[in-house]
Amino acid sequence: MPPLISTLLDHPATFVVARVILTTLFWSEVILGITNFPAFVEAMKRVSLPFPKFFAVLTILLQLVGSVLLITNVSGLGWFGAGMLGVFTLLTIPYGHAFWKFPQPRRTQELHFVLEHITVVGGLLLAAILLTKG
Repeated sequence: MPPLISTLLDHPATFVVARVILTTLFWSEVILGITNFPAFVEAMKRVSLPFPKFFAVLTILLQLVGSVLLITNVSGLGWFGAGMLGVFTLLTIPYGHAFWKFPQPRRTQELHFVLEHITVVGGLLLAAILLTKG
């Protein structure tokens, strides 16, 4: 590996930037949820969650806390933040992207969302592993 690339990858700031990028999906949803709460509640209704306001608030808090823990690794809990976000992301599949329930072409579109979600979970798992290695 070229020395410049090695230096860049070994720099502690690079790992922080990578965690910020990895969590962009989540903290941007936090901003959206806070700035347009009624639309966030409507999204909960569309996927038939009971108590949509409660789940909207819970979703915002989970994504906020998980992102902050993962980005900052405060008290060594970055792995826990990654786990929170990973479990949340997997749970959105049967509730928000149940591709098997839709006719084509939406079935394929939702399947692509599922595959993207699984990919994000892989990235979160890698982040958790790296954070536990110190």
